[in-house]
Amino acid sequence: MKLHVINTENFKLDGGAAFGVVPKTIWSASVPADSNNMVPVCNRLLLIESDGRKILVDSGIGNKQDEKYLSHFYISGNTLEQGLKEKGFEPSDITEVILTHLHFDHVGGSVIYNEDRTKLLPLFPNAIYYVSKAQWDWALDANPREKASYHPENYMPLFENGQLEFIHEEQELFRGVFLKMFNGHTQGQIIPFIDYNGRTVVFTADFIASTMNVPIPYIPSFDVQPLLTLKEKTEFYKEALANDYVLFFEHDPFNECCNLQMTPKGVRVKDVFTLRELEEVRGSMLDVRK
Repeated sequence: MKLHVINTENFKLDGGAAFGVVPKTIWSASVPADSNNMVPVCNRLLLIESDGRKILVDSGIGNKQDEKYLSHFYISGNTLEQGLKEKGFEPSDITEVILTHLHFDHVGGSVIYNEDRTKLLPLFPNAIYYVSKAQWDWALDANPREKASYHPENYMPLFENGQLEFIHEEQELFRGVFLKMFNGHTQGQIIPFIDYNGRTVVFTADFIASTMNVPIPYIPSFDVQPLLTLKEKTEFYKEALANDYVLFFEHDPFNECCNLQMTPKGVRVKDVFTLRELEEVRGSMLDVRK
């Protein structure tokens, strides 16, 4: 198995929404905010190359929305196509896409316009896209609080083109790729747990958006059931600490991965590193054993 980090958009979100009930006087010491209280965010995707498959996790915002819409998020950086090309891949190479959920910043890059902008088409013509049935049903009947995050043009073409499949329960979707469901942020968010060189890499999506969201109270205002998120984080941390999980952050612009430790103040970040650094450490250990 090989893991490729695909960097797509950089954008901004409201700092208060990103950290929930935690006051700005605390979080702003670690995360810079601009004059509009917006904080930097990234879309860092993961491409899993295994058993002849090329499995992309999430697809970012995309660029098919109009300029006014995109301007609200101060978007810069790569398109998804550029991010893939930098790693030597084309959209036609992708065989599967795992969509953690259907919020605009996780699914928007899945669909593009044709050349004359008359029709929306899946970006990956040869891929099957996976999303949980619970999230699909939730998106089709979005509540008023969450409705602004769901845009049917981002996912209906996948369904209409026969490329969308539903996940009904937690399962090992592919060898070494196990999907678990979390419902605090949104109903039926699927989080991939990846068996990688003897370590478990967890693609945290919006379950734990950044290292700053690791402390249990740092729950974004975006979460529809924050008390459930609190419970889910507490249970997940027991497992993560016991097994030294690697957390891979989709939205942290400063830190790619970390592991965790228990401190007198609760669970906190232990070490921060990249997947490449993780591979280098493993390679050094193998050389020593030889």
